[in-house]
Amino acid sequence: MAAGGAGAPAATLFAREQSPGADAEGVLVSVVVTLFNYGHYLGECLRSVVAQTHRRLELIIVDDCSTDDSASVAKAWLAAHHARFERVALLRHTVNQGLSMARNTAFTAAQGEHVFVLDADNAIYPRAIARLLEAIRSGDYGVAYSQLELFEDEQRLGDADVWDPDRFQRHNYVDAMALITKAAWARAGGYTIMKFGWEDYDLWCKFVEHGIAGLFVPEILCRYRVHGKSMLRVQTNPRAGTVIKDMMARHPWLRLGE
Repeated sequence: MAAGGAGAPAATLFAREQSPGADAEGVLVSVVVTLFNYGHYLGECLRSVVAQTHRRLELIIVDDCSTDDSASVAKAWLAAHHARFERVALLRHTVNQGLSMARNTAFTAAQGEHVFVLDADNAIYPRAIARLLEAIRSGDYGVAYSQLELFEDEQRLGDADVWDPDRFQRHNYVDAMALITKAAWARAGGYTIMKFGWEDYDLWCKFVEHGIAGLFVPEILCRYRVHGKSMLRVQTNPRAGTVIKDMMARHPWLRLGE
């Protein structure tokens, strides 16, 4: 694995590839979807990817050894819709590795230089990838992200704002749902293994430490599902003290809880 450490092997359950065609325009963007027991949400998530106005897309799904039918749902969906994409792949960890490793596996497999991170319970609006790609290519940026729309258990706007390294000292306000250059991910060492969450916050902190800039697109392009079984509610929030201590040990410049 190029970054983030070595992990257990992943089996390829489904893969297809086709030529982009002589009339293909734009650059290839890889959409990576991490999946663990969210098969019931996956169809809505992937339909939002199919609807993207940016045409040149690759779709990489990593199933982190789900115990439900997530892998079979993903395989059936790809078999029916793979023609929309230049390349699709469904990978499955042979043992459960956690979200960080699932994302690192996806980034390693991605062939595009721009990678959009999407969890299986979320969704994006049709202009999301095209707009974020336009933004990230407008300057020397490692990540571009938008405002969120929260839905299901909560209905409101998210807390995203302009990229400011100082603001990360006290809290994270940039969601994982973002377009990241593969070069920036590799330079930062990929996602760190975080047992109880905050993988995205840790990555942004590493971006700050490596002088990698981010760009905020002040438009509502992404939809974040709030529900009772989300990782944030089930794993992270109940162990907030432990997570905060771990983050401050890794990044001593943080001022969490002050």
